[in-house]
Amino acid sequence: MAKLYETLVQYGNGEVYPFHMPGHKRNTKLMDMVNPYSIDITEIDGFDDMHCPEGIIKESMEHTAKLYGAKKTFFCVNGSTGGILAGISACSRHKGKILLARNCHKSVYNAVLLNELKPIYIYPQLVENWGVNSQITPQNVEELLITNPDVWIVVITSPTYEGIVSDIEGIAEVTHRYGIPLLVDEAHGAHFGFHPAFPKSSIELGADIVIQSVHKTLPCFTQTALVQVNSDLIDMERLSQYVSIYQTTSPSYLFMAGIDRCMNLLEQNCTELFDCYVKRLDWFYDRCRNLKHIELLQADRKEKDYGKLVISVKNTDMTGPMLYDILLENYKLQMEMVSDHYVIAMTSIADTEEGFERLWLALEEIDSTLLKQTNQNFFPKLEQPEVILTPYEAGERQGEIILFSDSAGRISKEYAYLYPPGIPILVPGEKIEKKTIERIFDYKKNGLQIKGLRDSKTQQIEVVKEED
Repeated sequence: MAKLYETLVQYGNGEVYPFHMPGHKRNTKLMDMVNPYSIDITEIDGFDDMHCPEGIIKESMEHTAKLYGAKKTFFCVNGSTGGILAGISACSRHKGKILLARNCHKSVYNAVLLNELKPIYIYPQLVENWGVNSQITPQNVEELLITNPDVWIVVITSPTYEGIVSDIEGIAEVTHRYGIPLLVDEAHGAHFGFHPAFPKSSIELGADIVIQSVHKTLPCFTQTALVQVNSDLIDMERLSQYVSIYQTTSPSYLFMAGIDRCMNLLEQNCTELFDCYVKRLDWFYDRCRNLKHIELLQADRKEKDYGKLVISVKNTDMTGPMLYDILLENYKLQMEMVSDHYVIAMTSIADTEEGFERLWLALEEIDSTLLKQTNQNFFPKLEQPEVILTPYEAGERQGEIILFSDSAGRISKEYAYLYPPGIPILVPGEKIEKKTIERIFDYKKNGLQIKGLRDSKTQQIEVVKEED
């Protein structure tokens, strides 16, 4: 007998503290709920229809739009993925060009594939001495728009998984001069704009469409997201059509009610909740200044999410995966994500004082055991492989399976994602370079996950079959 439910109940009742999404953190004191089965309904009289909202759901969406200062808000029960697919499909045209940040989420690449788009990539800068993808600059965007003025839409991820924020106001000013809409994947920034300790929301900064995963950093159910529109550049009818296309015809009323309750909570208790949250973050950062070896990624609060804790053991005798395992196994602290030399702890207004204290005490104890050493295992800059075919074109070509180690010089028919967060190292239609193969093997050796390839052991890959 399968035991998913029983295992979840056991986990929820256990001692593991969740420094991961969803943002409600299983905090039932903050977000209690009646028996979910008693309010799980379908589109019956008096409860509106998400795909054609005219009543109670429309009112909830309008309330959310007002709270964020958006022109219009759509609920998404298919996560930011559904919103991104809808936004790109609505703003682009079949086989047109799209300008996108290379470090975009895989849902953006899926939209490129489905619409047979030609991607033009913007490569982010790096955070010095960290090997973490940093900002996309307005200059980056304008340089590519000068040579590609026929793109339909510009897509940027801000904040990144590590919390780095781009100059959205400056980028929006550039794209609007060219009459091109800007879509910002703000999946990790639904809490922005509610307190001065955090960056402003891209809605306020001039983006045309902003996609936010309320489940990531706010107390909402997994899968819930918002499509926020704040521009006359967007064909609202077309966007509404695609939002509907990319979502189930049986949307969960539990999910929508969860969004509604969260928005009511923010309207009524925003200042109190965020003041308390920031006070706990201040306490934690202040304590971490005393650590000798462990470092936290820090930046100006306009340029980084204060609540995203990027905890590094670089230049020590420990790796990111080792830290991840120790925090879970020895201290019952579940991190969100692990990379080469750091882990990410996601926090929210639902985190407790106890949670922050447990993390600090664990890091203090671990720090006392570390030895300093110089290592060079930072992530290098994203490669810029040669694009031979669009992802769609590559998918339509006949393929063959070969050894991954022997694939240099061939054209990939597969994605290779570093996951999380789902950023592609390799995209279908790109020429496979020897250094890309070496990079992927190096990631695997260091305990990181590579997904997308049909062979989970990364021994084989499908490539475009060469013509005789």
